[in-house]
Amino acid sequence: MAEETVLNFVPILYMLGFGLVAAIPALVISRLISPRRRFNPVKFLPMECGQMPSGEGRSHFMMQYYSYILMFVVFDVMAIFLYAWGASLFSLPRAATLPMMAFLGIMFAAMGYALFLSGRKGIW
Repeated sequence: MAEETVLNFVPILYMLGFGLVAAIPALVISRLISPRRRFNPVKFLPMECGQMPSGEGRSHFMMQYYSYILMFVVFDVMAIFLYAWGASLFSLPRAATLPMMAFLGIMFAAMGYALFLSGRKGIW
């Protein structure tokens, strides 16, 4: 029984090994071929599309679409879970649909509340 459980993690260990085999040489090679001179005063100047900036550097950040950006981030992650659930939907027992429906209910209630708040001007 324990040996079967360990065998279930073999693909994950392969992925971890591949990640290390790919990442460590990439980090070492980039360190070897990077320029040695670290300080260049032009490097730290602010640039706008390769040109010297003109005008005031700081501007007011419009918070008008901030709630929509947050909703996109949250529901982008939710789509990952929905894809995994949908891919295995027919192989899951019926009892597994109840937690998923609860998850969807909570997420759509949160989206409704965020949409409600996004219309209010005073909170931003």
